[in-house]
Formats: sequence, C-alpha cells, structure tokens
Amino acid sequence: MELYSGYINKLIEELAALPGIGSKSAQRLAFHLINMPQDRVERLAAAIVDAKANVRYCKECYTLTDREVCPVCASQNRNHKLIMVVENTRDLAAYEKTGRYEGVYHVLHGAISPMLGIGPGDIKLKELMARLHEEVEEVIIATNSSLEGETTAMYISKMIKPVGIRVTRIASGVPVGGDLEYIDEVTLLRALEGRVEL
Repeated sequence: MELYSGYINKLIEELAALPGIGSKSAQRLAFHLINMPQDRVERLAAAIVDAKANVRYCKECYTLTDREVCPVCASQNRNHKLIMVVENTRDLAAYEKTGRYEGVYHVLHGAISPMLGIGPGDIKLKELMARLHEEVEEVIIATNSSLEGETTAMYISKMIKPVGIRVTRIASGVPVGGDLEYIDEVTLLRALEGRVEL
C-alpha cells in the first residue's frame, strides 16, 4: 500500500536516488520542497536545469565550470608551472578552501580500479600528459590514500618521470586531533615515513 499520492512518491523516489540521500532524508526533503513558496521552488528548479545545461569541463584542468576556462586556470596570479592532480572536483574545492595552494589543478574524474573495470583510458590521464611541457616544473599527486588512489599515483609517476618533470605525492598520516591508539598501522607507518624536522 502506498502511503502518499503518486506525485509525492515520485518526488521522494527521485530525491532518494541522489547520492548520500536515504529514504528518510528524501521524505524530509520532499515535504520541505512541497511546503516552500512557489517562487523558491521555481528558482531551485531553474538553477538545476541551468546548471545541467551550462556546466561543462574546463578545457585546461577538466574541473566543472560554466566558462571555457575555469577561474583558477584563467588567473594570472596562479603558478602554472605547478600542477596538482586530484580525483574529482570536490577534492579541488577542498584544497582551494585552505587558501594556501597557489598552483593549478588537473581533475582526473576517477581513479584506476581494475576491480570496477576502470582503466587508465577511462580517466583524464591522456589530457594530463598533453598539459606537460617545458614550463611545468612539478606535478603533485593528490589522489586519495585508497588502493585505487595509490594505484593511480604510481601509474602517473611512472608516466611522468621519463618526461623529466618532478613528481611528488601529498603526505598522509595522523589526522589532527586523532588518537594514535585508534589509527591503523598503514596510516601510522606513512606518518612515520613522512616525518619532517621541527
């Protein structure tokens, strides 16, 4: 037996299909949307449609943007000799929030995962190699510390090193505020290996 009418059920279904939204959250969002003023619902719907129609990949770094070149790549204040490779646009946003990175990015849109059938040709590696020229001094690999992220980092390193460009990997280890007794052995080993002088 259906608890709600067809339109409400359809809305809940569509919201529940979004990543990170469970059935209870979808129900809560659906009722919130239904109770919103009509003009706000129309603005939200228009924003979704406009974003879908106008957002595309930056022609240089492949992040999402509504311009041909994203603001980071277009900026003359950024160091274009330094490229940080990230798995997705959310990772790029996380580094931008620090306000400390002054280079540019390259977004892979995934990581190599033989288990999921994702190979080097399925992510933006060919495009990364096309960006490497005599002016690029360093490529920072900032993929996740997962098996897929590590595999991708090793693959990129093997591709770039013969070109003669410096390749570095972000450090990983103990998180700020973390208790050592709860941290896994691999993370502790990485923290030890990546130690710096004080």
